[in-house]
Amino acid sequence: MRHAALLGTVMLAALCGAASAAEVEIKMLNKGAAGVMVFEPAFVRVQPGDSVKFVATDKGHNAESIDGMLPEGAAPIAGKFGEDAAVTFDKPGVYGVRCKPHYGMGMVAMVVVGTPANIDQAKAVSHPGKAKSTFAALFDKLASSKAAAD
Repeated sequence: MRHAALLGTVMLAALCGAASAAEVEIKMLNKGAAGVMVFEPAFVRVQPGDSVKFVATDKGHNAESIDGMLPEGAAPIAGKFGEDAAVTFDKPGVYGVRCKPHYGMGMVAMVVVGTPANIDQAKAVSHPGKAKSTFAALFDKLASSKAAAD
């Protein structure tokens, strides 16, 4: 009887944990508030266990991770062109995301999960064209949001 009660408590706790996980949407757009070829929003903060759905609002885009901009041991993101991609983030860290054909045009996003430990590693990655300045602005946003949280 005691085992059944303990098992019930554990199962209830697991269900409550799953129910509290959030899903955030990021749209892949030809034109958004910040210009052309953008992820909107381009910066999101989530907690481990939360999901991000990259929505193919406009076709011809994908969402994929950028080498060097993942926490150690995290699975790479590999969305297909013109399709939504849902990703559950389990490892804390900074994740850099790009649309492969529009990367140089600055179509990038940053997903920050929990308390990131890989900020310096992610900052060290070089980017082509406008992606460089877009990531500089996203790292500034990360620094200001981190300072506000401290």
